[in-house]
Amino acid sequence: MKKPDLADIVQERYEGSRRQALDLIDAIFDAITTATAKGDKVSIAGFGVWEKKTRAARVARNPMTGEPVNVPEKTVAKFRPAKDFKDTVLGGKK
Repeated sequence: MKKPDLADIVQERYEGSRRQALDLIDAIFDAITTATAKGDKVSIAGFGVWEKKTRAARVARNPMTGEPVNVPEKTVAKFRPAKDFKDTVLGGKK
């Protein structure tokens, strides 16, 4: 599913225009992205949690040569699905 497909579903459910549906989706995604970038944890009950995490520096190995390689600290975006989301996706819940 792509954003236009999601907009069609929102448009049907709330009887608005396609432009309004796309604007609503953009506003939601922008709010989640902005809050996560600031370091806030965004939690949507029954769906999941977005948060900004820092991966510690570590030593890895080059698979070709076996030489140690220093991997620097890195900031990443993480999404943790909620239990209801996982249950639905994995087929345990309709």
